[in-house]
Amino acid sequence: MKKNRSVSGCHCGQPLPYEQCCGRYHAGALPAEAVQLMRSRYSAFVLRLEPYLLQTWAQGTRPASLDLSGDDGVKWLGLQVLAAAAGQVGDEAGTVEFVARYKVGGRAYRLHETSRFCREDGAWRYVDGDLHEGG
Repeated sequence: MKKNRSVSGCHCGQPLPYEQCCGRYHAGALPAEAVQLMRSRYSAFVLRLEPYLLQTWAQGTRPASLDLSGDDGVKWLGLQVLAAAAGQVGDEAGTVEFVARYKVGGRAYRLHETSRFCREDGAWRYVDGDLHEGG
């Protein structure tokens, strides 16, 4: 999948080119805020970056593996961050509520989640999330 989206911005919806937005985190920089990690994880799903997703998952809830290599027909359409609580520099935990839109087999879906994040070894990590009914 093409990684350079400089004309329309990053996969996560920010106006910056991918390389200046989520690309820097995928290349090894650490997000300073939980919302930055959440956006970079969305972009990692779009780009099927399984190692990044596993690396940024908290140790206590991290699965052994993800299977993002196959063509499951998912086409990610966009991300909207609805709210963020804590998750700033100096915090140890935070939450981010978002809606991710995607299509499978021509049918549109919405993933509406409030994700929990924690600091682990000095870096933000995804812990888990609560799905909202009705997408």
